[in-house]
Amino acid sequence: MILDLFRLDGKVAVVTAGGRGIGAACARAFAEAGADVAISARTEEQLDAVAADVRALGRRCLVVPADLDDLANLDLLAQRTADELGRIDIVINNVGGSMPAPLANTDVRALEAAFHFNVSTAFQLTKAALPHLTATGNGAVVNITSLVGRLSDRGFAAYGTAKAALAHMTRLMASDCAPKVRVNGIAPGSIATSALEMVLTMDELRDEMIEKTPLKRLGVADDIAAAALYLVSDAGAFVTGKILEVDGGLGAPNLDMHIPDF
Repeated sequence: MILDLFRLDGKVAVVTAGGRGIGAACARAFAEAGADVAISARTEEQLDAVAADVRALGRRCLVVPADLDDLANLDLLAQRTADELGRIDIVINNVGGSMPAPLANTDVRALEAAFHFNVSTAFQLTKAALPHLTATGNGAVVNITSLVGRLSDRGFAAYGTAKAALAHMTRLMASDCAPKVRVNGIAPGSIATSALEMVLTMDELRDEMIEKTPLKRLGVADDIAAAALYLVSDAGAFVTGKILEVDGGLGAPNLDMHIPDF
């Protein structure tokens, strides 16, 4: 049965920023497909809510509250997952983000902070989990990038650069990790999560994004979770080193930041 290829029975997934949005959707989707899950983020209450959903599906869930901008906590996350859940088959590097700002207001510290939060974190957790991923002989990593890692728009010099670096790091890691571990990425477009909360509360801005999106809607977290399930399951067993664009067909930015000329 073709649907059996999407099953994750007996596997263990680690999901960063797993308390809400894309991370939470991935954790729930993987549990529904049969995996046990370790989730980590800063806010324990959010993690506990997701864990309750995972356990209601009959799966184990390890909750690790932590500031994942601290790389030592990523080493701890990998170790606790292996110790308490017995193995690591899947890593979803979802933690990241950065507020847009005009180039004139972006200093090198902001650039380096965006790189650290979006790229260094994914590098560190992947490295920490790699011995466990390799041991399974069928490990999978998915890095969550962004459409602004490939499209140019004002205000994203720090964040867009970091996400572009994450996308290419994905390709390079895939070469290093083959054939035992597959490494892919997902580049989301405008996804209706708390990350877009400020925009979603403004009808004019929300409508602009929808109108400029070829599929005429915003994405939802399950759109990304479904793509992630494909990439980490046997359904995607012949895919590595690729960035899957899940963005409603965008070929250009869909929101004018109204950043003036110099």
